[in-house]
Amino acid sequence: MGTRRGVADRSAQNGRVREAVTSARRVVVKIGSSSLTTTTGGLDDARVDALVDTLGGLAADGREVVLVSSGAIAAGLAPLRLTRRPRDLATQQAAASVGQGMLIGRYAAAFARHSRTVGQVLLTVDDVTRRAHYRNAYRTLRKLLDLRAVPIVNENDTVATDEIRFGDNDRLAALVAALVDADLLVLLSDVDALWTGDPARPGSTRITEVHGESDLAGVDIGGAGRAGVGTGGMVTKVEAARIATGFGIPVVLTAAPLAGPALAGEPVGTYFHPSSRRPAARLFWLAHATAPRGRLHLDPGAVQAVVGRRKSLLPAGITAVDGAFTAGDPVDLVDTAGAPVARGLVNYDAVELPGLLGRSTSELAAALGPAYEREVVHRDDLVLL
Repeated sequence: MGTRRGVADRSAQNGRVREAVTSARRVVVKIGSSSLTTTTGGLDDARVDALVDTLGGLAADGREVVLVSSGAIAAGLAPLRLTRRPRDLATQQAAASVGQGMLIGRYAAAFARHSRTVGQVLLTVDDVTRRAHYRNAYRTLRKLLDLRAVPIVNENDTVATDEIRFGDNDRLAALVAALVDADLLVLLSDVDALWTGDPARPGSTRITEVHGESDLAGVDIGGAGRAGVGTGGMVTKVEAARIATGFGIPVVLTAAPLAGPALAGEPVGTYFHPSSRRPAARLFWLAHATAPRGRLHLDPGAVQAVVGRRKSLLPAGITAVDGAFTAGDPVDLVDTAGAPVARGLVNYDAVELPGLLGRSTSELAAALGPAYEREVVHRDDLVLL
């Protein structure tokens, strides 16, 4: 029951939404397994072609497109005579190894109709948290785009273990959008938008825009999709939207058949407004893409130095060490109550640290050599939580 002024304001806002979408020059699009495959596994050629026709049109208009595509495991089910998505990791990896080739081959054939070459990019968490790997992932994606190819990104399910998984491709898509500094993220689902509850339930209403957490209050976010071949659901898509908008990237969430209208700027689906500022990309990945391999317990002075003054973490400020990690792994820095205050990439193995605790770097260098005159976590490899 808005006033005429309210209607005018909403129309103006919709206009800004459409402009934000149509002006986006670098677009990341994510599509899930249920939107590409049948319930018994196997790729649906018509669905693949419809998506590629839409994205091929964007590329023809001079816009850069990165596609994050699920479907490798689902595509591998039928060839392996599996009737449902396997629960054990080894069979999932086997299905992925069969299905990934089929998936990229199908995309290559479809994009060829639009005179576009595709490049397969398979990622694990390590590829985007360790500094050298992160730079390499960025360079690969950037060069593919420079060469007018379409990167097809997926998690490397063939080798990924539970410890090094992103968890779902919605989250991966948000992180890839941050990695390539995208102007827009589009999440394609089997539901046309975010609803206040199950769309089939009486009383549920479609949410057209999300400006912040208050717009999600009372929203009943369900589980996995109806098709039963994916791992995500609306909850993972909303979390992906939080990640992307936190990096300053607007997000459109809608159904796969509405990809064309959504990318044309029509007010379909749900539009998530971005935050106004972007954090450093690699630290953003560190905060959202990693699971800690251990914990470093800090004394009050170290907490103040790391959190209050944004300093590096030195051995003198650490009181205890938990976990079995190696140099380069992500670890949480926790305060005296055990609450995480930061996450960083550690410069020492877990077995080395107990003998260094409470000692200054100059003392360690004198006793053990110049290699020990370094930070446990450098401030450039540290993000506050």
